[in-house]
Amino acid sequence: PAQPARQRPGVERERRVSKRPFDRRWIFLMMAIAVAVPILVIGLTGRTFPETPPPAARAAFAAIEKLPEGTPVLLTFDFDPASAGELQPMATSFVRHCAAKKLKMVFISLWPLGGAMADSAIKRVIEADFPHLVYGTDYVSMGFQAGNEAVMKLLLTDFARAFPSDSRGTPASQIPVLKGISRATDFPLVIAVSAGYPGAKEWIQYVISANLGTMEIVAGSTGVQAPQLYPYFPRQMTGILGAIKGAAEYEALVNAKLDGDRLPPAKYLEAQRRMGPQLFAHLLMVGLIIAGNVIYFRQRGASRRGAQVAGGAA
Repeated sequence: PAQPARQRPGVERERRVSKRPFDRRWIFLMMAIAVAVPILVIGLTGRTFPETPPPAARAAFAAIEKLPEGTPVLLTFDFDPASAGELQPMATSFVRHCAAKKLKMVFISLWPLGGAMADSAIKRVIEADFPHLVYGTDYVSMGFQAGNEAVMKLLLTDFARAFPSDSRGTPASQIPVLKGISRATDFPLVIAVSAGYPGAKEWIQYVISANLGTMEIVAGSTGVQAPQLYPYFPRQMTGILGAIKGAAEYEALVNAKLDGDRLPPAKYLEAQRRMGPQLFAHLLMVGLIIAGNVIYFRQRGASRRGAQVAGGAA
């Protein structure tokens, strides 16, 4: 009987190498290093990677920057702790920017835990760094009100009916910062930080769209919600911050304005600090995808060459 053709040693070795499995734990290790190193470097130095804000973030910054001192602004915090990782940094920067501009801030929420998010931002920013601002005179927290779009519609006709008292129980008629505020259109700007429904999209549909030219809205949203809002920019929505990336871009603008070359406190760098690990993790993922494709095509080429050699030997 005919003896089977013997394979060339080089071909056999190439096949054995090509079939050798890659231990995925190396990928886990590389990802751990890619995330840990930026965290350590940023934590030790306090320095973050530079941000280049796009037009949407610059427009949000400009909408607040152009308001004169004493202008009332409505801040609606429609999110809860589940989305705080993305939204709390931008909420912090919004409050800091408004406080530095000495705007009259009225905080509301249409989410049950949104009032607590607003109170947290007030404590971290206003009470800590702007103690000269007086509660009730320069800012007020009106807390949570149930009703979703019904509350928005009521705000267009009677603010005091929608929010009859603040989170401390003080009647709206006795709060100095609400003097002259009878309806939502008395606020030239609405700042909506939202994680879903009801949120920025509903504010645009039920409040802003009917009052274009009278009032504007800037929004900060989660990465999941942001694609639903971009079609409204720039006509119905003046500016938008999408997810932690948008928060980092806005942080950079506010910090450059208020701190200049000085290093801001860590609480005003939360979003930018988180972008470092995310950047290196994404770069590693792209590199692994490219490496995987290179290995695949090399192995396929080796298999074809092996088949040709085997056919010729036969």
